[in-house]
Amino acid sequence: MIRISVIFALLVSLLAAPSYASVFDLDEEELAVNILWNRFENLPKEKRPKVAVVLGGGGARGFAHIGVLKVFREEQIPVDLVVGTSIGSIAGAFFCAGISMSKVDALAKHMSWSQISNFNIPSLAVMFLSDKLLSNEKLVKFLNDSMGDITFDQLQTPLICVATDLNTGERILLRSGSVSFAARASSNIPGLFEPVEYKQRYLVDGGISENIPVKVAQIYKPDVIIAVPVPADITKNSTDNVYMTLMQAIYIQGQSIDQEELQNADVLIRPNVGDINAIDMEHAYQAVDKGFYAAQKSLKDIKIKIIEKTQEKYLLE
Repeated sequence: MIRISVIFALLVSLLAAPSYASVFDLDEEELAVNILWNRFENLPKEKRPKVAVVLGGGGARGFAHIGVLKVFREEQIPVDLVVGTSIGSIAGAFFCAGISMSKVDALAKHMSWSQISNFNIPSLAVMFLSDKLLSNEKLVKFLNDSMGDITFDQLQTPLICVATDLNTGERILLRSGSVSFAARASSNIPGLFEPVEYKQRYLVDGGISENIPVKVAQIYKPDVIIAVPVPADITKNSTDNVYMTLMQAIYIQGQSIDQEELQNADVLIRPNVGDINAIDMEHAYQAVDKGFYAAQKSLKDIKIKIIEKTQEKYLLE
């Protein structure tokens, strides 16, 4: 809740302002949030709390991140750091590069596995017969074509991509060099795509070590952490083939770890995407709208938390 002293000071000022008489039938908290947020938006960056956004992994479900980030842009929610795992790294890369979310939205409508990998039925058959994993190397070209071959130091907003060392299980933080390469490594599904070589390490999907990397964001000591998990509803998953059985095992293992991470977030945005299969690109676009809706529902909580972390003297001066 907003500090009592802030609400009191605000309402006193409203009572003295006849222009607000017509809105006194509104909820007092909502009115206070709206006025304080208006004041917050006019503060210089150095007087604002630092906000980190954590985008979780989840394959096609992660298209919900596009809808969430679209709301952040429209509502001018300040973002000082994005930490992403897997699809969260890809969505975060577009956002941090300053790409229009309308453009990302349009790209999402037509995205397919053939654009970002050699994942298809014939390739899967060859993989099982030859014991040779597929490649998602095409993802780098797709990202470069869509947002340019940029490096981390060229991003408008700092980004950290989380990957996993396949040999040690270590969490690897990618925050320098090629953004496209980092996003590819972070979203490299184990058991399906061949590991990505990086500084004598072999990297796979960050979801293996940290699927919703709130602890990574905490390293940088932000004032507010907003987390966007996109987990599967494991009760609805099919396990009638080798791949889906493997994914189900990963989901089960990761859920308890995710819950520990989420306890350290200040605000949770939970898009209702649990019924979307991680590899179902055909229906992935439905997740965009669900992410947009979930972010809109969370706007008030986000604004309250940011206002609470803003020094009172700045809001009332």
